[in-house]
Amino acid sequence: MAFFGSGRIRNDYDIFKGYSYYVPTGKGVFALLGLFILGMILGIMVQSVLGIFMSERQILDYGMIVVYPVQFLPAMVYTSLQSRKNAFFGNGIRLDNRHFAPLGGALAVLLCIVGTLALSMATDWINWWNLKITTVSPFLAKFYEIIKMAMQQMTGGPLWSSILVTGLMAAFFEEWLCRGEVLRGLLQKMKPTWAILVSALFFAVIHGNPWQALNAFIIGCVLGYIYYRTGSLVLTMIMHATNNITAVILSHIDSLKDVEFFKDIMDPTTYGIASLVSVIVVAAVLFAFSRIPLLSPKGNCDEVSPLAE
Repeated sequence: MAFFGSGRIRNDYDIFKGYSYYVPTGKGVFALLGLFILGMILGIMVQSVLGIFMSERQILDYGMIVVYPVQFLPAMVYTSLQSRKNAFFGNGIRLDNRHFAPLGGALAVLLCIVGTLALSMATDWINWWNLKITTVSPFLAKFYEIIKMAMQQMTGGPLWSSILVTGLMAAFFEEWLCRGEVLRGLLQKMKPTWAILVSALFFAVIHGNPWQALNAFIIGCVLGYIYYRTGSLVLTMIMHATNNITAVILSHIDSLKDVEFFKDIMDPTTYGIASLVSVIVVAAVLFAFSRIPLLSPKGNCDEVSPLAE
């Protein structure tokens, strides 16, 4: 059953309800990072077990469907248990809230999709510059080739499995961790600007390589601001999925498989104009979301009581 009013939608079937009463702050954020690293180790172990039953090609094509969620399993189990325990002692903070007024839900989704695509173009030159700087060292250049090959293998399988893992699973689990848990918690203890920056840094760190880190940090800041203004985890998941699915689809187009940057396929004038327009679009989208009133200096994440559920 859903309730409509003041631009907010509330759904009784909240899949995030079980995590509302654990609100990680300083130590909790480090604990989640440690649990994520543990999950990565478990993922490697699971992949080794799959190697007994599957060929190398099958593991590359389908193995990540199993391995990827395992990376988040320790953190999800821990936060669920902590939330259940804390629910006996006080109120929680809802992970997914839907404060869209005066924009409305449909317009908010549309703006986020357009803004995400524009952000990809707007940050292209930053990614290009970051690659040039970080591959000056022969060691880092060689390391980059290894990372690049691993990423190509992840997205080089069937289109449907690449979209499922890179597009949908990554959007769901990474947003649950970085915005739903880390940012939601930090907003309760830090000034919003610092909370968004720290959660974006966390987002960059879990990507595990310096070539994605700067781009991930910038995207994390934008996602964090949208979450701060709307409290909507679903909305940031849609943005994350839009970014990743677009990248996957482009990587499956034969003529673009070896293209790393938009800069490589545009003439300087077109590239400059496209970059400028993209920056303006991103700024306009952020301005639109700034019009959503805050119910609290800590953002639009609602308090929830176990007695009210």
